[in-house]
Amino acid sequence: MLSVRRCSRSGCTEPAVATLTYVYADSTAVVGPLATQAEPHSYDLCNAHAHRLTAPRGWEVVRFEGEFAPPQPINDDLTALAEAVREAGRADRPTPPVPTNGTGRRGHLRVLPGPVDD
Repeated sequence: MLSVRRCSRSGCTEPAVATLTYVYADSTAVVGPLATQAEPHSYDLCNAHAHRLTAPRGWEVVRFEGEFAPPQPINDDLTALAEAVREAGRADRPTPPVPTNGTGRRGHLRVLPGPVDD
């Protein structure tokens, strides 16, 4: 089931269609199409709040000029995700041995060979 993100405004239960991000260095509030993922320093807004947003005195609002539309799920992405989850949950799937770094702990970093010069 696809989860619908809701407007970040307190008390609003409308679906989000836009993302608000503050650019503090430029004193600018940017309202654009809904980001593909929720970000910790941005806010999801419904259509009404995206169009009515005002910024503090001295700040500029940069707003997407078109109509905000709710994101449409892409079947290919949803199918690929479902297949990956199904594959990961298979009990008969072989599990490769976990490499160690000689200390009995899993190595979290690896050194990759650099580019080969001709």
